[in-house]
Amino acid sequence: MTPGSIVKCRNRDWVLLPSEPDAYLLKPLTGSPDEIVKIKKQLSDLIGSDIPSERVEPSIFPFPTADEVIDFASAHILWNAARLTLRESSAPFRSLGRISIRPRVYQFVPLLMALRLDPVRLFIADDVGVGKTIEALLVARELYDRGEIKRFAVLCPPYLCEQWEKELREKFNFEPVIVRSGTIGALERRLPSGTNIYKYFHVQVISIDWIKSERNKHLFIHFCPELVIVDEVHGAAEATGGRTSQQERHELLKEIAKKDIHLILLTATPHSGKEEAFRSLLSLLKPEFGNWTFSELNENQRVELAKHFVQRTRKDIEDSWESQSCFPERIAEDISYRLSDDYQNLFKKTYDFCFEIIKSGEKLEERKRRVRNWGALALLRCVMSSPASALKALELRYKKTENTEEDDEEYFSSFIFEKSDDRAEDENPTPPIEATETNLPEPEKRKLRELARLAENLMDINKDTKLLKCLSIVQNLLNEGFNPIIWCRYVSTAEYVGEKLREKNLNIQVVTITGRMPDDERKIKIDEIDSEKPRVLIATDCLSEGINLQDKFNAIIHYDLPWNPNRLEQREGRVDRYGQNAKKVKAIRFYGEDNPVDGAVIKVLLEKAKQIYKTLGTYVPVPEESESVLQAVLNALFLSDRTTQQISLFENQLINEFHSKWDKDVEREKVNRTRFAQRALKPAEVMAELEKTDAVLGDPESVRKFLFDSAQRIGFQIIRDRRENVFKIPIDANSTRILPDAIRYALPKIRGKDYWFISFDSPTPEGAEYIGRNHPFVSVLAQYIMEDALKKSSVEHSNKIVSRCGVICTKDVKANTNLLLLRVRYLFQTPDKPPLLSEEIMITGYSLNNNEIYWIEKEEALQLLTSAQPHANIPLDEKKEIFKKTIQNFGDWKKDKIFEDKENPVNSGIYEILMNRAKELEDSHKKIRKAVFMRIKDFSIKPQFPPDLIGLLILKPLE
Repeated sequence: MTPGSIVKCRNRDWVLLPSEPDAYLLKPLTGSPDEIVKIKKQLSDLIGSDIPSERVEPSIFPFPTADEVIDFASAHILWNAARLTLRESSAPFRSLGRISIRPRVYQFVPLLMALRLDPVRLFIADDVGVGKTIEALLVARELYDRGEIKRFAVLCPPYLCEQWEKELREKFNFEPVIVRSGTIGALERRLPSGTNIYKYFHVQVISIDWIKSERNKHLFIHFCPELVIVDEVHGAAEATGGRTSQQERHELLKEIAKKDIHLILLTATPHSGKEEAFRSLLSLLKPEFGNWTFSELNENQRVELAKHFVQRTRKDIEDSWESQSCFPERIAEDISYRLSDDYQNLFKKTYDFCFEIIKSGEKLEERKRRVRNWGALALLRCVMSSPASALKALELRYKKTENTEEDDEEYFSSFIFEKSDDRAEDENPTPPIEATETNLPEPEKRKLRELARLAENLMDINKDTKLLKCLSIVQNLLNEGFNPIIWCRYVSTAEYVGEKLREKNLNIQVVTITGRMPDDERKIKIDEIDSEKPRVLIATDCLSEGINLQDKFNAIIHYDLPWNPNRLEQREGRVDRYGQNAKKVKAIRFYGEDNPVDGAVIKVLLEKAKQIYKTLGTYVPVPEESESVLQAVLNALFLSDRTTQQISLFENQLINEFHSKWDKDVEREKVNRTRFAQRALKPAEVMAELEKTDAVLGDPESVRKFLFDSAQRIGFQIIRDRRENVFKIPIDANSTRILPDAIRYALPKIRGKDYWFISFDSPTPEGAEYIGRNHPFVSVLAQYIMEDALKKSSVEHSNKIVSRCGVICTKDVKANTNLLLLRVRYLFQTPDKPPLLSEEIMITGYSLNNNEIYWIEKEEALQLLTSAQPHANIPLDEKKEIFKKTIQNFGDWKKDKIFEDKENPVNSGIYEILMNRAKELEDSHKKIRKAVFMRIKDFSIKPQFPPDLIGLLILKPLE
């Protein structure tokens, strides 16, 4: 018995997998790969001496019989069912046999790059919303299915753990566990003695902020899995200025990178404007990369780095990779409001107060002067966010704020400027405001109390024209069919907007999510939103990075303009991303016409960013020395000519210098986007490999046809919906009672619904579920049909859904022609690694002319299978006699060397076809992994004999 051979155990046929020295691994012949069993060899032999059925013994796949000559038309269903049950594909991309989505062509580029590296060290820096998660997990799934890794871990911010877990489970068919402070106890209770969580659980999603600590990291590093994926890796760049949390992340990754493992880094913002920070990330791929100046790479350096680094804009992808747009059209719109008289009064008094304290602070020592400046900016920003935020910032503090070691520019500026490499702080910026108050005389503090009273008066919605205008925008969006997210800077503003929107009682779902909620509570609130009813989400930037919201929302409103354009793109990228069902999304930049704070931010930051986006097709991170950004805004607001309402900003030298620095970054990005967009890889090359995989496993059209043909045979309806590319299946008890139990139980249980809406397109239209080859319903249906076709029972064969053989008389052939439906297993053998078993379903055939056999091309055989039609009747008894004579030509497949026997032209012809196919597969695998196989001389793919004869179709010419 060799791997790939058929064995019998427990009165059932199995495929013997590459096994362990002391155990057999058996996969059901027609069952799911999830039903693999392990049987100890010693125990099998011992028990088998008394109970023969427990012994593992050689067997053979049964030939079809004459009694199964019923229906030629069902052959195509059987062929697709057989293909759709395959998981260990022989095709170049093994991973597609186990994933439940249909990736786009451009998403295979990182996989092709990875397959040419050993070890894989890859940095994926594609734009926001392109699908970096899918790209990384394609690599992980491929390495896993090739047997090159047995364990891997995803390190990500804690708020992304559930999302990664869901993607791994639902789209890539892994069984991951989440490792962080709230789960570690439960995981440890599941462990057998003598092991640990990193050895026992093969797929882990780990909070990087939990694992980075001295207490937790050493065990992980010691038992580090063969592959580590790091998401939002910009937050783990080497830090300066004593930012402990980020530096701890970087130190962890440095230790991991020293190990001989595969490493994949992900971020949409690899270069935050700090060359040293970016080099520290590149050094994780190869130490020498950390010494290179990215803007001054020579040709050899560029070529070497391009093997490991991919960075593409959406424009790159749509221009170079996709014939059809795979992203929604983003409709950007500016809508303004005017402050009410009461709000204008609050702003004017607050502005005057801030101006005076900045002027009076010019004589203070530098640290105190900066603190006062940041406090003034923070206060003004809170006041212009909402009355609730203003009140929170201005409320009387009875305890004097004590200065701490953190009372420095870096600490205080973090409350005002949203950095890209940290999760946004959404609480009101009280520390810099409190620190500013500490140094104020009592008369100035009385002014603050007066401002608080003015803010409290504005809590009447009729005096808040900003909110009233926003509610009008929301109503218009809902009327147009959009479901918006309202992005707010502060918790107090988000809660205020959510409360007022609920009071309007618009008969819509209103959900508010802020950083005060634990991560699991946020997930629950998002999951509970009914995607079939109008909805509005009010959120702070706690959701603006990495979170997928495109399933339920398709518009955004920037209620508070971010002071970092990178954050603007992150917000919009929650809905404008791969997988968005809507063809159009809206992004509304909401600002005050008479609000100088918005005016300053728009002119200094957002207009510049918009201009860059139009030129380059992507956002370039703002130079992130927060002092420069804040000083530029400060100058625009307080140090320019105050006699004009809209401040002239470009006359200031500091702002010009700031924009000049940004322009240099833009030039750098232009060059890099050209160098690292991987244009050397051509879409045609990727499509060629994808088509080879589709030929083995079945493409989306094969799934569609299989489902429709099977529905007609079994008796369930698939009805075309009024929406394009959407269908519905009745799932009420009345419609499903006629179905076999296995199929009925595989239908989804949708409470209160009579129909299940499906689509064969990915991304999938809103409200429908994607049906791909690995969808549970397709898998169950294909497996059921295969088992039904192969079962041995006393039931009449005519009761089967499909038959294994058929005979027709047709004008489509000129000579007697036999089509063979074969399931072939191959052993992939690489030195120093266990062999891999792969399968494919093959259609081949031959014609007979004067007793001579002529093998036909596989394209012709497939064409006959799918399109040959009967043109004359043949009596059933005659069909059976024709079948009996034909099957005798196949010889005895139980005998060794039977396929190399030249005396039997059918068997020897099959032998030659399979050997040629193995060589073709070998060449294809070597082509996509040429860099790896150049170092491996003895890689081979060998077919295992005998193949399984799934079906035999006989075509007689019409005479």
